[in-house]
Amino acid sequence: MAQWRSSRRDNEEGVRFSPALFIFLVLVSCILVASDRPENRPQVLSGVRAGFNDAAMPVLELAAWPLRGVQNVGPWWRRQFELAQENRELREDLAELRAWRDVALSLRDRARLYEEALNLETPAVRERITAWAVAERAGPFVRSRLIGVGARDGVREGYPVVNVYGLVGRTVDVGQRSARALLLTDLNSRVAVMADRSNARAMLTGDNTDFPRLEYLGTDPDIQEGDRIVTSGDDNVLPRGLPVGEAVRDRDGRWRVALYSDAAPLDLVWIWPFEPVAPPEANPLSVDALPGLNAEDLTGDLTGDAPQDAGTPQNGETGSEPETSGPGGAPAAIAQTSSSDGTADGAADGEPGGED
Repeated sequence: MAQWRSSRRDNEEGVRFSPALFIFLVLVSCILVASDRPENRPQVLSGVRAGFNDAAMPVLELAAWPLRGVQNVGPWWRRQFELAQENRELREDLAELRAWRDVALSLRDRARLYEEALNLETPAVRERITAWAVAERAGPFVRSRLIGVGARDGVREGYPVVNVYGLVGRTVDVGQRSARALLLTDLNSRVAVMADRSNARAMLTGDNTDFPRLEYLGTDPDIQEGDRIVTSGDDNVLPRGLPVGEAVRDRDGRWRVALYSDAAPLDLVWIWPFEPVAPPEANPLSVDALPGLNAEDLTGDLTGDAPQDAGTPQNGETGSEPETSGPGGAPAAIAQTSSSDGTADGAADGEPGGED
């Protein structure tokens, strides 16, 4: 027992360090830490450290995998609940959209019947052009976008630019491979619009803010908060019926529009080909150049003269003319009948017929 205590005391005394040695080791450690820089580090040590890290990385990842899995359980279940709620909302929206689709198809058929009854010529629907829109930093407009399609793709100046939510703007400069779209919020943008509920007309004017103004509404406009604003087509710049946004009031009580196109980042857009109504020509075609019409027929319709048969000779044409050799310009047959009647009456009265 005494021997065991003696050996234990020797071992405890053997592991003790003097204060001077301890201070020396601390100073050496500080010097090594201060001098441990990438530029001063030997290449051999860097290689050894990199090899150790590569060898230890799989072990560290395997050790951290259970902890990482426990940490991801909460977000995973939260995401599952969010997806279930989103799926439920999408199913409800899909059912509502199917009902609206049936209504739209019925209205389309009815509108087509009305157009046929009124002999209304509707413009043919042309294929839209899909493109990516990117921001422009050094352009002539404050709010514009560059589109990755141009004249070689069928884009022309003045075509409307839309996204999945509504109208974005229109093309103003068109090159061979790209085009510039002027946004509705730009200071130079002017678009004729109307309220879908009341057909109240207005001019959508951009002012470099996210909510363009509604101007020229009149003294008592029939516009309410939340009215759907669409293009009216009165300016012959954009087609009628493109969705623009909803009517809102600002702090000063002025009417503005919350644009539908701001619901998502502006990246993928469509360009709709649109041909405005062209003004009449400087030298319109004459009436005789129109098929099936001539000036005489048109004059006769305006004056109310009845058309004559082709076989009936008219004045100034070759043919038999009515005889007017009788007295007073009467036809000869009528004059002869009257003369013979007068002779018979004279003979009956005892008067000489033709001699004294």
